[in-house]
Amino acid sequence: MTTDPTTITRADLSEAVYAEVGLSRHESAQFVDVILDEISKALVAGEQVKLSSFGSFSARHKKQRVGRNPKTGEEVPILPRRVLMFRASHTLKERISAGMKGLPVPPASTTEDDE
Repeated sequence: MTTDPTTITRADLSEAVYAEVGLSRHESAQFVDVILDEISKALVAGEQVKLSSFGSFSARHKKQRVGRNPKTGEEVPILPRRVLMFRASHTLKERISAGMKGLPVPPASTTEDDE
């Protein structure tokens, strides 16, 4: 487990799978790695990844544009690139909002598809 309470790592995820699902620690780590690798492969291939009650990941193309060096004011071309986008589901937004207000956080639904 990580020592920073504000960050969740692969190890934290695999430990949660170990505790909740009952796989061995090694199998849990492999399980997390496979899931993250599949998500990565899909995004590299230009596919959108939708996780019900969590959100959607996609890779977006950005065109070349002119930027400015903040120190010198000099114009600098910013090359075209792909950036990762994440859009939280309504369910996740509601859970985060409830947690910030000190309200009881509703459990995550595994059957509702809100994206």
